[in-house]
Amino acid sequence: MKRLDHKIANLLAGSTSPKDFIIADAKDADMAFGVTAPGPQTGSCRHGYNESEGCWKTLDQYLAQVRAVIAQDIVDIMLLSASNLERLAMQEKLFEHSAITPAARANDTSDVWAVRGGKYPTDHPSRSFRTANICHIKYGKITEDCTQPFTGADLGLYSITFTNNIDWDYKALTDFHEFRIEAERKRFRYFLEVFNPNVNPGIPDRKVAGFLNDHIIRTLAGVTSVGRPVFLKIPYNGPGPLEELVAYDPKLIVGILGGSSGTTLDAFQLIHDAQKHGARVALFGRKINLSEHPLAFIEMLRRVVDGEVAPVEAVKVYHNVLQKSGMRPQRPLQQDLQLTTNKMSYR
Repeated sequence: MKRLDHKIANLLAGSTSPKDFIIADAKDADMAFGVTAPGPQTGSCRHGYNESEGCWKTLDQYLAQVRAVIAQDIVDIMLLSASNLERLAMQEKLFEHSAITPAARANDTSDVWAVRGGKYPTDHPSRSFRTANICHIKYGKITEDCTQPFTGADLGLYSITFTNNIDWDYKALTDFHEFRIEAERKRFRYFLEVFNPNVNPGIPDRKVAGFLNDHIIRTLAGVTSVGRPVFLKIPYNGPGPLEELVAYDPKLIVGILGGSSGTTLDAFQLIHDAQKHGARVALFGRKINLSEHPLAFIEMLRRVVDGEVAPVEAVKVYHNVLQKSGMRPQRPLQQDLQLTTNKMSYR
């Protein structure tokens, strides 16, 4: 069994131990940001393109970071695009002897189409779409029997964004239903990501968290155990809404997403507060990928969760690691000790 499976079993049995808290690294950003997914490149642009905006790391550099995180063996899940899962799991077989569970993004709704110059995430209600096929995630190809032992992954991320627009929400739920039936037939597990509305839902901001919680419970109420998600991944909308959702059904494992990069304290405080108020999973993508030292960043996330160090002290320790490694921090220590992006979520 992978480490994730042990932790899920423990959590479903009622464990509240910090050791069973699940940390996932999201390296599926190529399905959202395209070329810019790996993050900015330091130094001059070798290819001579994009001089006005700066340069971007390559896919090879992105995959090198994934390999390093796998070798570090701290995270419990590595989330990838189907194409990169094929490279690392099926061709390089990096997960065969790893305690880390590979996973792939199983759908890519329009609100994650964050291409340069695009207006999809902000100007249009989220629309359902799937690039990946379950058989491709499990084997890299279509097979007659998609229930056999897999070479890729048997776990995927499925995403829904409710917008309060009946046409698009109805379509999203219809497609989610079809995905669940396919997943059940093909013996494929998934965790469910539910975003806050990506466009104005026509309700006050203070009611968005309740809107999200009600939609999650209403959606899953008709889903029997064989089709339910392994866990949830949602925005952290503050202590109250998180505690409400966690208390409603103890068998529903709730996790939080990391969101934009922000300061280092933003990340460490977020995982600390979410855990305190009932979350049992954290899936961070940009916060890890865009950090100066991703491996040290992941280590500090784990130490915060395990209660070894408080968020503020963790930032100081992290900066000390940067200094010893000869890495220049993106922000001075005092600036990095400020809460910025998470303030809006504390309501």
